[in-house]
Amino acid sequence: MSELQIGDTAPTIDLTLGEDRSVSLSSLQGKSVVLYFYPKADTPACTQECIAFSQMKGEFTAAGAEVIGISPDEAKKNARFKAKHDLTVDLASDPANAICEAFGVWVEKAMYGKKYMGVERSTFLIGPDGKIAAIWRKVKVPGHAEAVLQTVKSL
Repeated sequence: MSELQIGDTAPTIDLTLGEDRSVSLSSLQGKSVVLYFYPKADTPACTQECIAFSQMKGEFTAAGAEVIGISPDEAKKNARFKAKHDLTVDLASDPANAICEAFGVWVEKAMYGKKYMGVERSTFLIGPDGKIAAIWRKVKVPGHAEAVLQTVKSL
């Protein structure tokens, strides 16, 4: 599968938002959608990223954008993480990595010489037309949510 590019139609996916909620990406067409992929709930950088997006949720909403964080964590773990840090953005569970693979963020990583598969911290901005408007790969957390918001406002 080739890597997604700006201008490509976003993959058709269903998102599990909590234990009893789900939404399809196509049902959000007409709005901008920020999908940010993070490796694991309750780790330092992932927590900082989720808090940053949550603190700016009102600004994203005012700009006409939905914000959804996606990780391989199970729905129950995401629910605990969301409650523990008073997160206001939706968190989607992708334990089978199907969504991560569809967006090309399930990649081989290396730490201390050991190779393993994991999530590459990435963000995709999907425009109201369902096409990818911007992509951030290998995200560094400080200032990232602000940069995404500025891009949303420019659409």
